Amino acid sequence: MSSVAPAAEAVPELSRADTPPPARIATLDVVRGIAVMGILAMNIVAFAMPFEAYMNPTAFGLESDADLASWLVSFVLVDGKMRGLFSFLFGASTLLVIERARASGASPAGVHYARMFWLLLFGLAHFYFIWFGDILTAYALTGLLLFFFRNLSVRALIIWGIAFLLLQGLLMGAGASRMAYLAEAATAPGAEAALVEEWGAMREGFAPRDEAGLAEDMALHRGSWSGLVHDRLIERGAEPFLSLIFFFAETLAYMLFGMAGFKSGFLRGDWPIARYRKWALVCLGIGIPAYAVIATLLIRADFAPEAVFLYSLAATTPFRPLMIVGIAALIVLLAWHGGALVDRIAAAGRAAFTNYLGTSILMTTLFYGYGLGLYGTLSRIELWLPVLAMWALMLLWSKPWLDRFRYGPFEWLWRSLARMRLEPMRRGSPDA
Repeated sequence: MSSVAPAAEAVPELSRADTPPPARIATLDVVRGIAVMGILAMNIVAFAMPFEAYMNPTAFGLESDADLASWLVSFVLVDGKMRGLFSFLFGASTLLVIERARASGASPAGVHYARMFWLLLFGLAHFYFIWFGDILTAYALTGLLLFFFRNLSVRALIIWGIAFLLLQGLLMGAGASRMAYLAEAATAPGAEAALVEEWGAMREGFAPRDEAGLAEDMALHRGSWSGLVHDRLIERGAEPFLSLIFFFAETLAYMLFGMAGFKSGFLRGDWPIARYRKWALVCLGIGIPAYAVIATLLIRADFAPEAVFLYSLAATTPFRPLMIVGIAALIVLLAWHGGALVDRIAAAGRAAFTNYLGTSILMTTLFYGYGLGLYGTLSRIELWLPVLAMWALMLLWSKPWLDRFRYGPFEWLWRSLARMRLEPMRRGSPDA
């Protein structure tokens, strides 16, 4: 692929009414802080319930209208959006790291690929030894290709992003078409055994488990840590790599959009406030009604497996990036004038790596059998209690820690490993 010199969109001259936010507010950190907090609102279901409940609320934990309302809010405002924000920010941060490496005289490629190598190891350790819902492995592997897009213009990055998003749409559309065919053909009288077997495999993860399958899942997650590790290493060892095939195009598209957002000034908070307001209104004005319609169709289809695939994965593909951009613009608007809460959210964003891994450690300890064993005991609406508690913990520890230290614990470890030297940790200590 050819590359051109980096070019950013011109930022209009600001009037006094559109003065930029105070310098102390790091927009990237604020957005990242919301993302690391928000992603738990969706991931909590996968921590606390059989995975099928993540895709299909009828699979587990749907006990009341409040539970359905909880699913609806998460589906419209959270599902895929927080992961998307992370992907946008990963692309933006990649450019920032490359720029800093170039300015310091270091090799941008060397710095980038060292970071990706250690991120991959972190991700694999996270998957095999802590929690199966890891995204770090996918980011590290996608990041291997992301580097080659670094010099493209904003326009070129957006075009490439749209192209990969179209590829994702085609993949999801093909899957939805096959699911619809199998739902009819495999359940017809005299259906071929091969079709029945394929239908059984494809509906896994989208349909409630039978009684035996549910009992097996409960026993696994309420059992020992060694049993869970054995399941991930032996039964699901290739999953971190195979799952990437399914979402690689979308993940790369979002990272490219993040690069474009960084170069254009959108993710740096450089635009005038009126422009952020316009983008938030337009993107959310399209995305929220679209997601509401999709949710209605899902409910009317009674969350049949083929409907879950069609509506949750395929139909949302063109609207999800609009929601991500709209939410990012809204976050910038809400954080524009700063304040104590914004400072704490920004600190949570600066320590997002630690907060992400720390959340997995604490939530698995809360729900799995080697900890408190609460797996499968809470309804969807009740899951907001640990979510709110974890949010409070992120906000409480991050800022005091970063007032004293330069990095979060895992950020420091990642940085030190990537540079193959111990980085200075305390504020005021000389640079290594």
